[in-house]
Amino acid sequence: MEEIPPVNKKKNDNTGNTNKIPQVSNFIREVIKTDIESKKWDKIVTRFPPEPNGYLHIGHAKAICINFGMAEEFGGECHLRFDDTNPSKEESEYIESIKQDVSWLGFDWGPHLYFASDYFEQMYQWAVKLIKDGKAYVDDLTPEQIREYRGTLKEPGKESPYRNRSTEENLDLFKRMRDGEFEEGTHVLRAKIDMAHPNMNMRDPAMYRILKVSHHRTGDKWKIYPMYDWAHGLEDSIEGVTHSLCSLEFEDHRPLYDWFLEQLEIHHPQQIEFARLNLTYTVMSKRKLLQLVQQKYVSGWDDPRMPTISGLKRRGYTPESIRAFAERIGVAKRDSTVDLALLEHCLREDLNKRANRVMTVLNPLRVIITNYPEDLSEELEAINNPEDSSMGTRKVPFSKVLYIERDDFMENPPKKFFRLAPGREVRLRYAYFITCDKVIKDQEGNVVELQCSYDPETKGGASPDGRSPKATLHWVSAKHAIDAEVRLYDKLFTTEDPSDAPGGDFLKNINPESLKVLKGCKCEPSLNRAKPMERYQFERLAYFCVDNESRENCLVFNRTVTLKDTWAKIKKKSKA
Repeated sequence: MEEIPPVNKKKNDNTGNTNKIPQVSNFIREVIKTDIESKKWDKIVTRFPPEPNGYLHIGHAKAICINFGMAEEFGGECHLRFDDTNPSKEESEYIESIKQDVSWLGFDWGPHLYFASDYFEQMYQWAVKLIKDGKAYVDDLTPEQIREYRGTLKEPGKESPYRNRSTEENLDLFKRMRDGEFEEGTHVLRAKIDMAHPNMNMRDPAMYRILKVSHHRTGDKWKIYPMYDWAHGLEDSIEGVTHSLCSLEFEDHRPLYDWFLEQLEIHHPQQIEFARLNLTYTVMSKRKLLQLVQQKYVSGWDDPRMPTISGLKRRGYTPESIRAFAERIGVAKRDSTVDLALLEHCLREDLNKRANRVMTVLNPLRVIITNYPEDLSEELEAINNPEDSSMGTRKVPFSKVLYIERDDFMENPPKKFFRLAPGREVRLRYAYFITCDKVIKDQEGNVVELQCSYDPETKGGASPDGRSPKATLHWVSAKHAIDAEVRLYDKLFTTEDPSDAPGGDFLKNINPESLKVLKGCKCEPSLNRAKPMERYQFERLAYFCVDNESRENCLVFNRTVTLKDTWAKIKKKSKA
């Protein structure tokens, strides 16, 4: 795993720049500042509490940056806590992937790695306390009946006939639920609050359900498992969390969060909600992402088209670009949708500073320099990154036979086509000026080879007489080229809102052109040293990342992002 500099702290990287991300004022930062100034808390404690039922996505990355970032900024601590209260959907694979993702983003939870299952016994005892206090009861209604009794937003609910059981009966039934005496769906433990409450979450919510499923940590010890609304606040309280930062859908659950903590008279964190991230051309639902994986629309959770952190990493995103994106979009109190172009803009800004430039030909066309010596090869000096001179230079071999991009030649070019054509001179990057003298075709009339002449006085790409071709092409020496497979990834969906389809079926908006695989690409030999996860700019083409499926005799590159920055154009138009 590559070394990641800590967020919001200055540290020199190999570009000679700093990785400090400019801070944008937000309401959470202001709340914490006020709490510190008033000495409300001795130390700021936040937490990131994922459910281990899938891989994390870019929306989770925003939550990670907020929780860990706030704790780090104010000298506190952030806990990584797995909310493993539903063993029917949880796997150890997800736990390990989440830990890797948080670490890759540049955050360290230190000794503060916790699991909700660590607190199962304490939660159970607190539930017993509520029963003894007359604030919880065991209900025998079926799930369907509970929904029916709950009422609607316009009509109050009605009380369960089991709501006024005696304390002794409730304690006995709850213990027998724990011991596994009853079948799933026959009993639940509910809080006794108010069936006429205007907030539906306060209408005697379920606290425990029977679930006879083996847990990845506790095995078969438990036959009942806590509901999220019951467990969430208790976990925060046990760990001494000061600011429970969560997404906006939990705003209506906050009164219940507060009620449980107040009834138990235990440490009471402050829950603060922020808008979750919605991104164009993207789905964020774990259910939908799992559907993409299971129905094989993608190759797995880490498919480079997926918005998962592992997918973004494999595609070539940097942790710095994701953190910069999270800071730039800020923290809002209302849901909105962010343009995917902004995320790509943050990525280009980062890769422009750190990625080495190399020459790779994706669709090779053979070029013979007829007046170049047959047995000569020379090494020309090429700049690794024009944005940072400290990244140095490299040697690129030049010889009689080259490859250029097929798209860089037209036999009958239109008026504004300035690249290579019969009788036209162009510059080869870092090399010489060449002129196309002859076009060789096969029996079907396809261009298979160009015969060109070069001007030896233009070595390095400059002419002593001051002439300057209108086009500069990248190229690769055929004798020294190495083979590569290049995967051109595009948006996974064709519409900004993938669910905007008949019946809301997002799968109908799958982009059939989201992946194009190119074989037989030709790379300059310096890429022989390329390792998985290394990122490059293929000059004039795009940014690419070495995929972990690369083989000894053939590198595999994933297109990370194109060079064209649509977000910059959007910003320019907005200022006009």
